Amino acid sequence: MIAQEITSTTTPTRTAALDSLMVQPEAAVSDAPLYTPEAAGVLLALLLLSPKEPKEPRDK
Repeated sequence: MIAQEITSTTTPTRTAALDSLMVQPEAAVSDAPLYTPEAAGVLLALLLLSPKEPKEPRDK
């Protein structure tokens, strides 16, 4: 078995750049929908603009 000696030719700057590329961003804890107050106004407008329920015909 032949032993090989490997010498490192990297600089601390290159090592830091490589480390920054390898770091993965943190995952979000929750993807739950967030409360938005303007959505309440949209829902209220849709409720007011929705068509009324049809009435049952009267027997004559």
